[in-house]
Amino acid sequence: MNCRARSAIIVKNRRVLKPPSESPPDPAAEPVSAKIRNRIQKARKRFNANDNIAAFLEPGDMDALLAEVADKFKGVLESLVIDTETDHNTHDTARRVAKMYVTEVFRGRYMEPPTVTEFPNAEALNELMIVGPITVRSACSHHFCPIMGRLWIGLMPNEHSNLIGLSKYARLAEWIMSRPQIQEEAIAQMANVLMDKVRPDGLAIVMEADHFCMHWRGVKDSETKMINSVMRGSFLKDHTLRSEFLSLLNQRK
Repeated sequence: MNCRARSAIIVKNRRVLKPPSESPPDPAAEPVSAKIRNRIQKARKRFNANDNIAAFLEPGDMDALLAEVADKFKGVLESLVIDTETDHNTHDTARRVAKMYVTEVFRGRYMEPPTVTEFPNAEALNELMIVGPITVRSACSHHFCPIMGRLWIGLMPNEHSNLIGLSKYARLAEWIMSRPQIQEEAIAQMANVLMDKVRPDGLAIVMEADHFCMHWRGVKDSETKMINSVMRGSFLKDHTLRSEFLSLLNQRK
Protein backbone atom coordinates (compact mmCIF):
# COMPACT_ATOMS: atom_id res chain seq x y z
CA MET A 1 0.00 0.00 0.00
CA ASN A 2 1.49 3.34 -1.02
CA CYS A 3 1.78 6.38 1.26
CA ARG A 4 -1.11 8.18 -0.41
CA ALA A 5 -3.54 5.29 0.32
CA ARG A 6 -2.40 5.03 3.93
CA SER A 7 -2.97 8.78 4.41
CA ALA A 8 -6.53 8.52 3.06
CA ILE A 9 -7.33 5.73 5.52
CA ILE A 10 -5.94 7.75 8.45
CA VAL A 11 -7.96 10.83 7.50
CA LYS A 12 -11.10 8.75 7.11
CA ASN A 13 -10.62 7.15 10.49
CA ARG A 14 -10.11 10.49 12.16
CA ARG A 15 -13.43 11.70 10.78
CA VAL A 16 -15.29 8.67 12.08
CA LEU A 17 -13.62 8.31 15.48
CA LYS A 18 -14.23 11.76 16.94
CA PRO A 19 -13.66 12.14 20.67
CA PRO A 20 -16.93 12.20 22.69
CA SER A 21 -16.27 15.80 23.75
CA GLU A 22 -16.60 16.95 20.15
CA SER A 23 -20.10 15.51 19.73
CA PRO A 24 -22.83 18.19 19.74
CA PRO A 25 -25.09 18.12 22.82
CA ASP A 26 -28.48 16.52 22.46
CA PRO A 27 -31.06 19.28 23.05
CA ALA A 28 -33.66 16.69 23.98
CA ALA A 29 -31.55 15.71 26.99
CA GLU A 30 -31.67 19.23 28.48
CA PRO A 31 -34.08 19.35 31.46
CA VAL A 32 -37.08 21.59 31.05
CA SER A 33 -36.08 23.64 34.11
CA ALA A 34 -32.83 24.59 32.32
CA LYS A 35 -34.75 25.59 29.18
CA ILE A 36 -37.08 27.83 31.19
CA ARG A 37 -34.17 29.32 33.14
CA ASN A 38 -32.33 30.08 29.89
CA ARG A 39 -35.36 31.93 28.49
CA ILE A 40 -35.62 34.03 31.64
CA GLN A 41 -31.91 34.84 31.71
CA LYS A 42 -31.93 35.70 28.00
CA ALA A 43 -34.72 38.21 28.71
CA ARG A 44 -32.64 39.55 31.63
CA LYS A 45 -35.46 38.97 34.09
CA ARG A 46 -35.18 37.60 37.60
CA PHE A 47 -36.74 34.37 38.85
CA ASN A 48 -36.74 34.77 42.61
CA ALA A 49 -38.83 32.39 44.69
CA ASN A 50 -41.81 34.77 44.82
CA ASP A 51 -41.69 35.85 41.16
CA ASN A 52 -44.22 34.80 38.53
CA ILE A 53 -42.56 33.16 35.50
CA ALA A 54 -45.67 32.22 33.49
CA ALA A 55 -44.55 34.39 30.53
CA PHE A 56 -41.58 32.09 29.96
CA LEU A 57 -43.47 28.79 29.86
CA GLU A 58 -44.29 27.00 26.62
CA PRO A 59 -46.90 24.31 25.90
CA GLY A 60 -45.93 21.04 27.54
CA ASP A 61 -43.50 22.65 30.00
CA MET A 62 -45.68 22.12 33.06
CA ASP A 63 -46.05 18.37 32.53
CA ALA A 64 -42.32 18.05 31.91
CA LEU A 65 -41.54 20.19 34.96
CA LEU A 66 -43.76 18.05 37.17
CA ALA A 67 -41.98 14.90 35.97
CA GLU A 68 -38.57 16.49 36.55
CA VAL A 69 -39.43 17.65 40.08
CA ALA A 70 -40.81 14.19 40.90
CA ASP A 71 -37.60 12.55 39.72
CA LYS A 72 -35.41 14.93 41.72
CA PHE A 73 -37.52 14.66 44.84
CA LYS A 74 -37.19 10.89 44.62
CA GLY A 75 -33.45 11.52 44.89
CA VAL A 76 -34.04 13.61 48.02
CA LEU A 77 -35.99 10.75 49.60
CA GLU A 78 -33.21 8.34 48.72
CA SER A 79 -30.66 10.68 50.31
CA LEU A 80 -32.82 10.69 53.44
CA VAL A 81 -32.49 6.89 53.42
CA ILE A 82 -36.20 6.34 52.87
CA ASP A 83 -37.20 3.18 51.05
CA THR A 84 -39.48 4.26 48.21
CA GLU A 85 -39.50 0.86 46.55
CA THR A 86 -41.02 -1.42 49.19
CA ASP A 87 -42.53 1.08 51.66
CA HIS A 88 -46.18 1.36 50.63
CA ASN A 89 -46.46 4.79 52.30
CA THR A 90 -43.68 6.45 50.30
CA HIS A 91 -43.82 4.52 47.04
CA ASP A 92 -45.50 7.39 45.18
CA THR A 93 -44.55 10.24 47.53
CA ALA A 94 -42.15 11.93 45.08
CA ARG A 95 -44.87 12.33 42.45
CA ARG A 96 -47.41 13.51 45.03
CA VAL A 97 -45.03 16.15 46.41
CA ALA A 98 -44.10 17.33 42.92
CA LYS A 99 -47.76 17.68 41.97
CA MET A 100 -48.49 19.53 45.22
CA TYR A 101 -45.68 22.06 44.66
CA VAL A 102 -46.14 22.64 40.93
CA THR A 103 -49.94 22.65 40.65
CA GLU A 104 -51.06 23.80 44.11
CA VAL A 105 -48.74 25.30 46.72
CA PHE A 106 -46.50 27.20 44.26
CA ARG A 107 -48.86 27.49 41.32
CA GLY A 108 -48.78 31.27 41.58
CA ARG A 109 -45.30 31.10 40.07
CA TYR A 110 -46.45 29.29 36.94
CA MET A 111 -49.98 30.47 36.19
CA GLU A 112 -51.06 33.65 34.42
CA PRO A 113 -52.69 36.28 36.65
CA PRO A 114 -56.42 35.71 37.18
CA THR A 115 -58.80 37.60 34.94
CA VAL A 116 -60.08 40.63 36.81
CA THR A 117 -63.08 42.45 35.39
CA GLU A 118 -62.87 46.16 36.11
CA PHE A 119 -65.85 48.52 36.30
CA PRO A 120 -65.75 52.31 36.13
CA ASN A 121 -66.56 54.19 39.32
CA ALA A 122 -69.76 55.58 37.79
CA GLU A 123 -71.07 57.01 41.07
CA ALA A 124 -67.70 58.61 41.93
CA LEU A 125 -67.51 56.71 45.22
CA ASN A 126 -64.89 58.18 47.53
CA GLU A 127 -65.54 56.57 50.91
CA LEU A 128 -63.50 53.97 52.74
CA MET A 129 -63.98 50.37 51.55
CA ILE A 130 -62.70 47.37 53.51
CA VAL A 131 -62.44 43.81 52.17
CA GLY A 132 -61.59 40.91 54.45
CA PRO A 133 -60.63 38.82 56.14
CA ILE A 134 -59.28 36.90 53.15
CA THR A 135 -57.77 33.55 54.08
CA VAL A 136 -54.26 33.17 52.63
CA ARG A 137 -51.94 30.19 52.42
CA SER A 138 -48.31 30.25 51.43
CA ALA A 139 -44.94 28.72 52.28
CA CYS A 140 -41.91 30.38 53.81
CA SER A 141 -39.14 30.72 51.23
CA HIS A 142 -36.55 30.08 53.95
CA HIS A 143 -37.75 26.62 55.05
CA PHE A 144 -40.75 25.83 52.78
CA CYS A 145 -42.91 25.54 55.88
CA PRO A 146 -46.57 26.65 55.68
CA ILE A 147 -47.72 30.23 56.29
CA MET A 148 -51.41 30.38 57.16
CA GLY A 149 -53.18 33.65 57.77
CA ARG A 150 -55.68 36.36 56.92
CA LEU A 151 -55.46 39.76 55.29
CA TRP A 152 -57.63 42.85 55.16
CA ILE A 153 -57.65 45.43 52.38
CA GLY A 154 -58.69 49.05 52.75
CA LEU A 155 -59.35 51.22 49.68
CA MET A 156 -60.06 54.89 49.24
CA PRO A 157 -61.36 55.16 45.65
CA ASN A 158 -61.68 58.28 43.55
CA GLU A 159 -63.79 59.15 40.51
CA HIS A 160 -61.15 57.68 38.19
CA SER A 161 -60.73 54.40 40.09
CA ASN A 162 -61.71 51.01 38.75
CA LEU A 163 -63.98 48.84 40.88
CA ILE A 164 -63.39 45.08 40.90
CA GLY A 165 -65.58 42.22 42.11
CA LEU A 166 -65.25 41.11 45.72
CA SER A 167 -64.06 37.61 44.79
CA LYS A 168 -61.26 39.08 42.68
CA TYR A 169 -59.44 40.34 45.77
CA ALA A 170 -59.30 36.75 47.03
CA ARG A 171 -58.18 35.43 43.64
CA LEU A 172 -55.38 37.98 43.41
CA ALA A 173 -54.30 37.19 46.97
CA GLU A 174 -54.19 33.47 46.18
CA TRP A 175 -52.18 34.12 43.00
CA ILE A 176 -49.56 36.11 44.92
CA MET A 177 -49.43 33.96 48.03
CA SER A 178 -49.16 30.65 46.14
CA ARG A 179 -45.39 31.06 45.85
CA PRO A 180 -42.52 30.72 48.29
CA GLN A 181 -42.87 34.00 50.18
CA ILE A 182 -41.89 36.05 53.16
CA GLN A 183 -44.83 37.92 54.62
CA GLU A 184 -43.36 41.40 54.28
CA GLU A 185 -42.77 41.02 50.53
CA ALA A 186 -46.06 39.21 49.89
CA ILE A 187 -48.31 42.08 50.97
CA ALA A 188 -46.07 44.60 49.19
CA GLN A 189 -46.65 42.60 45.99
CA MET A 190 -50.38 42.59 46.71
CA ALA A 191 -50.33 46.36 47.21
CA ASN A 192 -48.50 46.90 43.90
CA VAL A 193 -51.05 44.84 41.96
CA LEU A 194 -54.07 46.57 43.53
CA MET A 195 -52.64 50.05 43.06
CA ASP A 196 -52.15 49.24 39.37
CA LYS A 197 -55.59 47.72 38.82
CA VAL A 198 -57.82 49.91 41.01
CA ARG A 199 -55.86 53.18 40.96
CA PRO A 200 -57.27 54.42 44.30
CA ASP A 201 -56.27 57.51 46.22
CA GLY A 202 -55.13 55.25 49.03
CA LEU A 203 -54.58 51.60 49.85
CA ALA A 204 -53.97 49.76 53.11
CA ILE A 205 -53.28 46.07 53.67
CA VAL A 206 -52.90 44.30 57.00
CA MET A 207 -51.89 40.65 57.26
CA GLU A 208 -51.83 38.35 60.27
CA ALA A 209 -50.31 34.88 59.91
CA ASP A 210 -48.96 31.80 61.65
CA HIS A 211 -45.51 30.70 60.48
CA PHE A 212 -44.90 26.98 60.81
CA CYS A 213 -41.14 27.48 60.57
CA MET A 214 -41.61 28.65 64.19
CA HIS A 215 -44.17 25.95 65.06
CA TRP A 216 -42.25 22.93 63.75
CA ARG A 217 -38.63 23.91 64.30
CA GLY A 218 -36.37 26.36 66.11
CA VAL A 219 -38.15 27.79 69.14
CA LYS A 220 -41.26 25.65 68.42
CA ASP A 221 -43.59 28.43 69.56
CA SER A 222 -47.13 27.80 68.36
CA GLU A 223 -48.63 31.00 69.79
CA THR A 224 -46.63 33.73 68.06
CA LYS A 225 -48.18 35.40 65.03
CA MET A 226 -46.77 37.99 62.67
CA ILE A 227 -48.81 41.10 61.84
CA ASN A 228 -47.64 43.67 59.32
CA SER A 229 -49.10 46.36 57.12
CA VAL A 230 -48.56 48.31 53.94
CA MET A 231 -49.95 51.83 53.54
CA ARG A 232 -50.05 53.72 50.24
CA GLY A 233 -51.30 57.16 49.21
CA SER A 234 -53.86 58.79 51.49
CA PHE A 235 -53.56 56.03 54.13
CA LEU A 236 -49.91 56.93 54.49
CA LYS A 237 -50.49 60.68 54.63
CA ASP A 238 -53.82 60.97 56.48
CA HIS A 239 -53.55 59.89 60.11
CA THR A 240 -57.33 60.09 60.63
CA LEU A 241 -58.06 57.77 57.70
CA ARG A 242 -55.43 55.30 58.82
CA SER A 243 -56.83 55.30 62.35
CA GLU A 244 -60.38 54.73 61.06
CA PHE A 245 -59.25 51.74 59.01
CA LEU A 246 -57.30 50.15 61.87
CA SER A 247 -60.13 50.82 64.33
CA LEU A 248 -62.70 49.09 62.10
CA LEU A 249 -60.31 46.12 61.74
CA ASN A 250 -59.90 45.78 65.47
CA GLN A 251 -63.69 45.69 65.89
CA ARG A 252 -63.99 42.86 63.35
CA LYS A 253 -61.15 40.77 64.83
